[in-house]
Amino acid sequence: MKKTRQSMLTPSIVRSAIKDSFVKLNPLTMMKNPVMFVVEIGTLIVLLMTVFPGYFHTEDDIGFNITVFLILLLTVLFANFAEALAEGRGKAQADSLKKTKKDITANKMVGNGIKLVSSAELRKGDIVVVAQGEMIPGDGEVISGLASVDESAITGESAPVIKEAGGDFSSVTGGTRVVSDRIVVRIAADPGESFLDRMISLVEGAKRQKTPNELALSTLLTSLTIIFLIVVVTLAPMADYLDIELQIPVLIALLVCLIPTTIGGLLSAIGIAGMDRVTQFNVLAMSGKAVEAAGDINTMILDKTGTITFGNRMASEFVAVGKESLRDTAGWAAVGSLRDETPEGRSVLELMKKQLLRYDESLAEGGEFIEFKAETRMSGIDLPDGRKVRKGAVDAVKKWVIAQGGEVPADLDAASDRIAREGGTPLAVAVDSRIYGLIYLKDTVKPGMSERFEQLRRMGIKTIMCTGDNPLTAATIAREAGVDDFIAESKPEDKIAVIRREQAEGKLVAMTGDGTNDAPALAQADVGLAMNSGTVAAKEAANMVDLDSDPSKIIEVVAIGKQLLMTRGALTTFSIANDIAKYFAIIPAMFILAIPEMNALNVMGLGSPQSAILSALIFNAIIIPLLIPLAMKGVAYKPMSASRLLGRNLVVYGLGGVIVPFIGIKLIDLFVHLWV
Repeated sequence: MKKTRQSMLTPSIVRSAIKDSFVKLNPLTMMKNPVMFVVEIGTLIVLLMTVFPGYFHTEDDIGFNITVFLILLLTVLFANFAEALAEGRGKAQADSLKKTKKDITANKMVGNGIKLVSSAELRKGDIVVVAQGEMIPGDGEVISGLASVDESAITGESAPVIKEAGGDFSSVTGGTRVVSDRIVVRIAADPGESFLDRMISLVEGAKRQKTPNELALSTLLTSLTIIFLIVVVTLAPMADYLDIELQIPVLIALLVCLIPTTIGGLLSAIGIAGMDRVTQFNVLAMSGKAVEAAGDINTMILDKTGTITFGNRMASEFVAVGKESLRDTAGWAAVGSLRDETPEGRSVLELMKKQLLRYDESLAEGGEFIEFKAETRMSGIDLPDGRKVRKGAVDAVKKWVIAQGGEVPADLDAASDRIAREGGTPLAVAVDSRIYGLIYLKDTVKPGMSERFEQLRRMGIKTIMCTGDNPLTAATIAREAGVDDFIAESKPEDKIAVIRREQAEGKLVAMTGDGTNDAPALAQADVGLAMNSGTVAAKEAANMVDLDSDPSKIIEVVAIGKQLLMTRGALTTFSIANDIAKYFAIIPAMFILAIPEMNALNVMGLGSPQSAILSALIFNAIIIPLLIPLAMKGVAYKPMSASRLLGRNLVVYGLGGVIVPFIGIKLIDLFVHLWV
């Protein structure tokens, strides 16, 4: 199921972001972003010079100062708007989740009786009874019973899921509803610490912490800001010594254009949007660090069943025995499966279509369907003309045919043994006293998995499949799926061992899991993706939870992580590169009157010193909102090697970051020069 994505620019989100842009002007808030805090201080200084021109002796420059102030103010507001817009989507998502979180009456077990209490009173370890039609009052684990649970309020998936005690599908989430039967649940979280509470806090950004890479980049941007601040401050006395007059607003304009304001204004929005993109895929990341780590993954550990394969054994081949033809064998297998609604039965009909084989459906009209039973280990249909069609376990069908007075083909056992050795399941097909052949059932690889693993290979990611199957079966599936390596007959400790082995080589490892026995490996992995349908232990050990319980989604998570790193790197490259054009605009404008030779650096042919400064400032301001959609959506990611990716980014965003400002500043100057 694909979840409908929330539009990035809904009117309510934009209105809220505009309001928050002004609220974030609070210096205590702005200090968290040193680059934009410096711009805000510069804006305040120019404002004071505009309001009190006599004190600063700037009466003749009042118009220029007002213009510089307004442009600087817009620069800060645009940066705040980018962050507020990213936060707004998370808050909107959190609001919808808060509607799900409401006070529920719980049937708490006290002694030998049941007491009605509010869900807010429940504590970890309490035991509650939830019957049909009732809401599950809190996160917990089913300790008794089996029930169908509607989790659409959390996952968006309309189909109910089965929850039962003692298995890997025993975990339940507060706010979901029991639609059939009755279960006893042990509460696993105190109020305010539930899965839903954590999800609300994370998506609205209340607990978002900067990731290591984000902190490193923030440190770099702060260092560059300090260096350029020192340069600009020392420039004033040097100019005085040379009898060159440099006005304070011009120096502030130079500083703002020198420091990396573009990435400084968008950095926080990129991180928030990265978390949001994961949430849009119905994956809850416990931290931004987990998303970022996904982008650096070198090795991926995948379970076979349910991840690489469907998990249900499907028909893959018809095998005729004795003197029977393949067409007859397939035809009778299809007739016996016409009213069989199991995945196995439907797969027989799908294989018929795939192999373009025909059969007479009319034979089964009016027949009596025989359901599979553990006692007989067969299913089939009794036709109106008296013939009986059966398919099932080979030994069971052999006994049935012998009882009908028939004989077993000499090559039946050999064909059956071959399928079993290859890890498949043979089903015999018989009509009355005659065995026609076998249906080869195997756990089928999901379509497109080979292509997806090839994509991962191009990303430089090694894939390792873990399975409890024998080595022969594991090798067959691994070859068909296209994984790089496999571990057959694997146990939980084998998964931990391979993760530690890869980590010891300096690699980052991702894995998926849903059972309690997967918890140690999920905790050991750098990126552990637990299934929402899994146990509480698995979800607590992992740093990501997939609400849709789709194990193969780890591949999308890795792509999102790489997209986050690419977006941050691309916009950082663009931001630093576009400063070059601003140097050519402002530096000549500052000194051209005192040093006419500086006009040689005016390669853009800008109209006047004032128009050059204002054009550079305007471009510096408007480039931030123009890049917001890219920061929110992310740079398009295509699997390729790191060296090719670096080369592509340098060309597109490095060279582009140099060329675009030259064109933009020149176009702006054509209009500004006329006004100035």
